[in-house]
Parts: sequence; C-alpha cells; structure tokens
Amino acid sequence: QVQLVESGGGLVQAGGSLRLSCAASVSIFSINVMRWYRQAPGKQRELVATITSVGSTNYVDSVKGRFAISRDNAKKMTYLQMNSLKPEDTAVYYCNFFGQEKWMMGPRDYWGQGTQVTVSS
Repeated sequence: QVQLVESGGGLVQAGGSLRLSCAASVSIFSINVMRWYRQAPGKQRELVATITSVGSTNYVDSVKGRFAISRDNAKKMTYLQMNSLKPEDTAVYYCNFFGQEKWMMGPRDYWGQGTQVTVSS
C-alpha cells in the first residue's frame, strides 16, 4: 500500500526558510495532483499549495509570494520551499497525492503522516 513520507520540517526563526519533501514509499503508476496541507493546533486542516501534472500551481493567499511548490515527475516527489516564515506558519504539514497506484486501479488520495514546522518569533 502506498504511503507518503514527508521530511524537512523543524524549528526555525521567523524570517527563515525550510524545504519540505514528500515521496511515495513504493512505486506509484501516476500522480495527477500533488498538494500540501497544514494543520495548526485547534484549527482545521488547510490547503496550502497545489501543483498539477502539467505544473500549474495555486496557493492560499497567506503564503503567496513566500512559498513555492514544485514536483519531480521522474522521482514522483513534491517539494515545498518556504521562505520568510512567520510564527503563524507553525503547523503540521501534510503532503497529498491524487493518483493511481497501478494502471488498473482508479485514482484516489494518498496521505503522509505529517512533518512538524515550528517558527519562533
């Protein structure tokens, strides 16, 4: 069964940068959309960034101009470059793939376990 593994989280001071990575634990046939979500304590999970199979991107307003999502289709990985971090960016960040594990299977969502990002003021 496909699981996603995030890495790159940690503790950083306000104004600093982090780069998150996400990869599937096993080979996956195709990935249509890759997304990053985050969930802060006491808040609902929020969609942060999206990238389609052709590279179109979309961001929540609060991170526009600071975060950049990218993908490596050959490696089937996605990245989230986070610059000018703010304390309000503190959250657990989750990656999400919408795709097919095998060619004969229908597309579905796959999720990672999350990585903690903490931004100190």
